[in-house]
Amino acid sequence: MKTLASAILATGIIAGLALFGFQISQALSDMKTWDRVVTVKGLSEREYLADQVIWPIQFVDAGNDLVSLYDDIQDNSTAVVEFLTSKGISSDNVTIGKPQITDKLAQQYGGSERAKYRYTATQTITVYSDNVEKVREIMQKIGSLVKQGIVLSDQRYQAQPDYVFTRLNEVKPEMIEEATLNAREVALKFAKDSQSTLGKIKRANQGRFSISSRDTHHPHIKKVRVVSTIDYTLVD
Repeated sequence: MKTLASAILATGIIAGLALFGFQISQALSDMKTWDRVVTVKGLSEREYLADQVIWPIQFVDAGNDLVSLYDDIQDNSTAVVEFLTSKGISSDNVTIGKPQITDKLAQQYGGSERAKYRYTATQTITVYSDNVEKVREIMQKIGSLVKQGIVLSDQRYQAQPDYVFTRLNEVKPEMIEEATLNAREVALKFAKDSQSTLGKIKRANQGRFSISSRDTHHPHIKKVRVVSTIDYTLVD
């Protein structure tokens, strides 16, 4: 009886050890498979029109009488606002900034040559609008203000229009999906070339979205770009 019990116990131990060994072997095999990965990148790149524009209009003036200079600035500011509203821009979308006055006499340090005008002023009027195309049309007609004696300054960096794309959250899902599919195509090609089978995703990094102007001549066209990095497992 003892012999039979011992035999049964031994058989159970052997079976248990065999099962345990099989589980360890399977775990090592799975671990080996999990360690075999391929890292691929998927790109999604699209172009969209900007949906907001910030347009600073700057003009300069000069004079020797400060009070008269302020009066001229006010008159010219009124002329600029009237020009904008006559073209369809709401006055609520126009902001008149504080003029910047420079006293050239106060800035002279021992120089013998005196400036023709003691005071120079720079005034900025800013248009903020969601109607990008309308504002762009008006930009082409801004030269009519020069005929009124307003000296526009468009060479400064502060006087350049700024185009903004605000709908990134709307386009994110589709672009992430496109980048993921693009990455999978690359991974499938790699697996095929290496005579392997593509497994599950081990790790995924969505990547950062970037928004830039398409080029210097078309700043209102925005290029939205994202690169996703994905690790896939490879199975023999």
